[in-house]
Amino acid sequence: MTTHEAKPLGGRLLTWPVLLLAPFVALCGLMIVKRLIMGIGAVSDLNGGYSWGLWIAFDLLVGTGLACGGWALAWTVYVFNRGEYHPLVRPALLASLFGYALGGLSITIDLGRYWNLPYILLPGQYNTSSVLFETAVCMTIYICVMALEFAPATLERLGWHLPLKRLNSIMFFVIGLGALLPMMHQSSMGSLMIVAGYKVHPLWQSYEMLPLFSLLTAFIMGFSMVVFEGSLVQAGLRGAGGSETSLFYRLTRIINIFLILFIVLRFGELLFRHKTAYLWHLDRYALSFWCEILLMLLPLIIFNLKACRYDARLLFTGALCMILGAVLWRMDYSLLAFDPGNGYHYFPTASEILISVGFLAIEVCAYILLIRLLPVLPAHIVVHNHHQTEVDHESAHHH
Repeated sequence: MTTHEAKPLGGRLLTWPVLLLAPFVALCGLMIVKRLIMGIGAVSDLNGGYSWGLWIAFDLLVGTGLACGGWALAWTVYVFNRGEYHPLVRPALLASLFGYALGGLSITIDLGRYWNLPYILLPGQYNTSSVLFETAVCMTIYICVMALEFAPATLERLGWHLPLKRLNSIMFFVIGLGALLPMMHQSSMGSLMIVAGYKVHPLWQSYEMLPLFSLLTAFIMGFSMVVFEGSLVQAGLRGAGGSETSLFYRLTRIINIFLILFIVLRFGELLFRHKTAYLWHLDRYALSFWCEILLMLLPLIIFNLKACRYDARLLFTGALCMILGAVLWRMDYSLLAFDPGNGYHYFPTASEILISVGFLAIEVCAYILLIRLLPVLPAHIVVHNHHQTEVDHESAHHH
């Protein structure tokens, strides 16, 4: 019988992925220091037409979307009472915590006068009419909530039973708040571009539907990342945790609902607003739109073919397609389909790209280190990995 207990993975901390990514982490740190000292113009190509670029479109909008795995599973496990998915919660929550924390850091380095950031905490300075204010406040509170949700893993590792007991007594409130907050700021991230009006291409601009599309892609990206990261962990542990593959497949039946909703509403909005003519233009906008739709349709085919249901490689492929489709939609509506006019152009500098790559490197390295140190992964996966390691050592000894 599978237990929902979690255990540290153990093993060496400085594995080859950590060593490979460490230089990118160091370069990211150096570029951030350069930006904070010398100004944003020293590292970015932002200008009067493009007030935000890669750090917001990718690091924030895409990054926090990819970090929605913990939130999506919280709804599945705690709101809809699907307890069989509980073993997937803690790994997804850890990835979410890093994703949101780095998204918050990307906002900080993107602010021209970052030293004014503390004003957001002063009640007399609140701009309650601002979507950005609501997003910033919600994200800040949500990062704290996720830290509390993940705190039991640290307390278990340290053996602090009394604080753990007290935290568990209020965890129902923490989880409820954690399920609510992303509904607010993920939809607000869609609302951010409504004010851009005609500067966003008609295939993406929608005064009614942008918040809903943003929310749907958050669910799609969240569930997809659970399958994607889980598959990578299992592959890294030499195929451990076959029961997780079964859980991933059952999770795809929930994902199907969001995929179908997104595609139907996407075409419905274009039909209702008489914008279908843009679909047949031979330009990059139409191409981007059809790439989004195809990347969303392919998983629907994979997940509903009987021969593909329990194939871990195909589940991984389907999850990757969904991630790419949702990422492309978010990049399009916030940056690629945005044209400020007046001859303004933007392309990220090498420094901007290094900082974004560095954020990903930080998340991957920290995730690997913490699953080895803290009880994050389901116990049966850890036991399987240790057993496999012993078998490998024994085989090498005989040879």
